[in-house]
Amino acid sequence: METTESILTSIKKLLGIDENYTHFDADIVMHINSVLSILTQMGVGPKNGFSISGKDETWGEFLPMEQSVFPMVRSYVYLKVRLLFDPPVSSAAMEAMNRQISEFEWRLYVAADPIENPSGKEEIQNGC
Repeated sequence: METTESILTSIKKLLGIDENYTHFDADIVMHINSVLSILTQMGVGPKNGFSISGKDETWGEFLPMEQSVFPMVRSYVYLKVRLLFDPPVSSAAMEAMNRQISEFEWRLYVAADPIENPSGKEEIQNGC
């Protein structure tokens, strides 16, 4: 997936839904927008927020300059939407997804925090 790909289309693919099957689009768009709002509150994405209305909005519009966090954001949006739209039946699978979501949230907070990361770039750890 690239930043030029549709947010809705890429999330539908990850959910296992063909992009031409539009029956659930309204539900998926609603969940995606909820997750994008969470990301905005975390300091990721446009300061004034971002929402999609269909398949025309791309990842690059949401993260135009933050390419380093793009893979995490994409995975985070998918996992959160999956839990909202089609949660796993297994409690073990649900717990694993929730742990991964928590890790992504922590890492995205760190990446978005200007005090911890004033340059916005990854810093070398331990002086190496």
